[in-house]
Amino acid sequence: MSNFKFIPTDVDGVIIVEPKKFGDERGYFMEVYHESDFYAGGIQTQFVQDNQSSSLRGVLRGLHFQRQFPQAKLVRVLKGAVWDVAVDIRKNSPTYGKWVGVELSADNLKQLFIPRGLAHGFLTISDVAEFAYKCDEFYHPEDEGGLAWDDSDLAIAWPLEAAGILGETLPILSAKDCRNPRLREL
Repeated sequence: MSNFKFIPTDVDGVIIVEPKKFGDERGYFMEVYHESDFYAGGIQTQFVQDNQSSSLRGVLRGLHFQRQFPQAKLVRVLKGAVWDVAVDIRKNSPTYGKWVGVELSADNLKQLFIPRGLAHGFLTISDVAEFAYKCDEFYHPEDEGGLAWDDSDLAIAWPLEAAGILGETLPILSAKDCRNPRLREL
């Protein structure tokens, strides 16, 4: 029996992963990845690199993708909470231009699997969030592309208020992410 629940989403190939948590008065234990369980759950990916970041409330990272060396990712939050988004930018996909968003947190322990060919980003909705992700391809900085977080054609429902962003205030973005094009411009 698997220690994971695999939940398909409305975007082709994007899967929410809910690990089983075993706890007692000392704390808890859980598996975060088990190759044969993931293969049986439809995630047949061999990961080659792990990354981790820390972000303050209101930071929006993304939406990022790799052009020639696309990466599948398994993402989760170690501390705090984020609103995580994957956008299908695969031209021949039945869900091209669609997005899925899910809250990932240290409390709910959910993970999100994002297949190759999608743009990915997240908004920090806690004071601080520590974010970890496994990738099936090495990162190539010269190959990175981006998609505008506020593309009106996508109409992503970012929980800006939960991130402390009110009125005309914008999320905290990198200079690079401020210049990302819209999907129709890619």
